[in-house]
Amino acid sequence: MRVACYGATRKQDGKSANEDAFLIGRGTIPFAALCDGAGKADRSAKKALGLFQRMFTKASLAQQKWPGLFQDDTWAGWIQLLDAHLLDCPESTFIGVAAIGHFIVGAYVGDSRAYLVDAEGGCRLITGAESKFLLGSGLAVATPIHETLKTRDVLLLLSDGAWTPLSLYLIQRAVVGSMMKDFSDVPRAVLDAAGRMGCADDMTAIALRIVEK
Repeated sequence: MRVACYGATRKQDGKSANEDAFLIGRGTIPFAALCDGAGKADRSAKKALGLFQRMFTKASLAQQKWPGLFQDDTWAGWIQLLDAHLLDCPESTFIGVAAIGHFIVGAYVGDSRAYLVDAEGGCRLITGAESKFLLGSGLAVATPIHETLKTRDVLLLLSDGAWTPLSLYLIQRAVVGSMMKDFSDVPRAVLDAAGRMGCADDMTAIALRIVEK
């Protein structure tokens, strides 16, 4: 069993910089995360993701700490550190997940979302209410993510520029249609669908699924 994960990002029409950033880790414990910052990405989104990668790698390399990746307290602590890390920067959303077998664990703050397109073609939002306080506010609180993926399920992480123009039906259609080609095409297909509505914001999509060897 392995995890396939790909991402894509595009800047807003007419802008020279992209305030979104994403990160994919394909190590022993695969992970993915995205941030939607305000201002230059290297001042918020990329800075947050760099620290998250260091924290996650440190935890996952220490085998005795792997069980901690299942714990909401671990992710809550990381969010607190990320929040403090961005206090001198523009604020940013965060959504991150790790794949441990068929289990997906993670956390989010802000309005970046996670969706599940299941093996039967259904699509549902798996993140709940948007959190009011972002990283860098000094008040960010993590909301946990827990999900079990079947082999053909697709997990999507989307910034607001990607999900805002799209209904559940349009997300499902973009995912299912692109998987007839190659799974790596899924993030671009979602962004293409959103872009047809006009690229009014930076947009980022990450797609993840479990693949049986």
